[in-house]
Amino acid sequence: MNNTVTVALAQLDLVVGDVKGNTARILEAAEKARDELHADLVVFPELSLCGYPPEDLLFHTGLRHAVERSLEEIRESVKGIAVLVGFPEYQGDEIFNSCAVISDGEFLCIYRKRCLPNYAVFDEERYFTAGRSASVFKLNGVRIGLTICEDIWRQAPISASRAAGAEVVVAINGSPYQTRSQENRERAAAARVEESGIPMVYLNMVGGQDELVFDGGSFAMSASGDICFRAPPFEEGLYPVVLRGSGSGVEPGQGDVAETLPLEASVYRALVTGTRDYVRKHGFPGVIIGLSGGIDSALVTAIACDAIGADKVRTVMMPFRYTSTISQEDAARQAETMGFRYDVVPIAPIYDATVKQLESIFAGREADVTEENIQARCRGMILMAISNKTGRMLLTTGNKSEMAVGYATLYGDMAGGFAPIKDCSKTLVYRLARYRNTQGDAIPERAITREPSAELRPGQKDSDSLPDYEVLDPILEAFIEKDMSVEEIAGLGYDRATVVQVLQMVKHNEYTRRQAPPGIRISSRAFGRDWRYPITSWYRFPG
Repeated sequence: MNNTVTVALAQLDLVVGDVKGNTARILEAAEKARDELHADLVVFPELSLCGYPPEDLLFHTGLRHAVERSLEEIRESVKGIAVLVGFPEYQGDEIFNSCAVISDGEFLCIYRKRCLPNYAVFDEERYFTAGRSASVFKLNGVRIGLTICEDIWRQAPISASRAAGAEVVVAINGSPYQTRSQENRERAAAARVEESGIPMVYLNMVGGQDELVFDGGSFAMSASGDICFRAPPFEEGLYPVVLRGSGSGVEPGQGDVAETLPLEASVYRALVTGTRDYVRKHGFPGVIIGLSGGIDSALVTAIACDAIGADKVRTVMMPFRYTSTISQEDAARQAETMGFRYDVVPIAPIYDATVKQLESIFAGREADVTEENIQARCRGMILMAISNKTGRMLLTTGNKSEMAVGYATLYGDMAGGFAPIKDCSKTLVYRLARYRNTQGDAIPERAITREPSAELRPGQKDSDSLPDYEVLDPILEAFIEKDMSVEEIAGLGYDRATVVQVLQMVKHNEYTRRQAPPGIRISSRAFGRDWRYPITSWYRFPG
């Protein structure tokens, strides 16, 4: 006898803290899955009721009450379909990262996440108590086991589900994007499938949450490790997967298998998604960008236009006596090409007035980086003033290379509310710009090919202060993302003195990074919640 279960995967962009709104979306999706897809089970992401990650909101009594009311509303409202929903489960002083299967007014089972990640951006041991047992329920004769996110990266949870009688595992996830994340998830799933001998249905959420971006990519994997279905990345949707059970086991039916994205395409989509959701979820009417004619601001502007529409993007060119004609031409050309608003506000009057006011204090001292920083801070003041007056959020344009070594001005070009390319190295910025231009004209070619310069003094080039980015970026990656020592990095073929210089610059500028706006994480370690170096430290390189 054959048993069939149609599972609807609700790959959704839910909002942290919006329990009422998330519940409404869950109820709407459940109704659609039942009536249009004729699904037997609809599956929602990890902690879908409260959004992921809720962080210290979990400690707030009001959130607890809202979640409990939401569960009761779902129990009373959903008929004719089983619903698998993630939620924080409160038991006395303990909180569990749980999911429940609800059908026609009854809780069929509850599963508590067993493996709590406590590394990189994850801090779940701060909040949750680990579950201790498997949960298996039967639907249309098919025995379905449950896991949550980190559980599939370890052998024990799925082995326990198999031992408890599961013929297939459904894994709900809040797995954030980083480069090669989809490949890594599917590799982990394949290992669990091979060990257990049972197929897996994997659901991931989509959307941006502060510095994290969730890329979806939900899939179904057969008992032989083949991908039978894969949802499009970065797109909301309700996707059916048919599970067919027989005497020989359960197998997911063949469905559409969306292609995975090449590296630059996936990073760009992540940046667009993160920027879109940060602006949208905070209710800003649009954004402000200081458009310099250089590669970084050109890329951020393209991202913003693709995220929220050119009509909601406003840029300001703020030339000074060191600003090249090329920079001004390229900024104006990009505005004409992409159709966003472009204003020109020279900073000379503000700069000259500032320096004049400081004349007596600066007397007898040569001009130095101070005057360069005043230029940047004049620009930051103008941009923040426009942001305040219009209600638009200011996007900063600094990249990871600059943030690492302090090649950015605190309270100047670092001023703003969100930093889309904060985790992108300078060399990656160039690759992303070239990728974006393959999708349509956006970034002037000269901005990509000319030597980069902050244009804060005559003839200035980035290479005056920094190693070439082709040298700098691999050194930074080795230190920041791989924790390699001076000797280990030098062993890769880099000049030892240059390595020491770069690492000292990283250490010296920790205090500035602490004051930088949040930005989108795309690497294995970004400057943010997974970078926790002391500001005050007597540690010295080499080491």
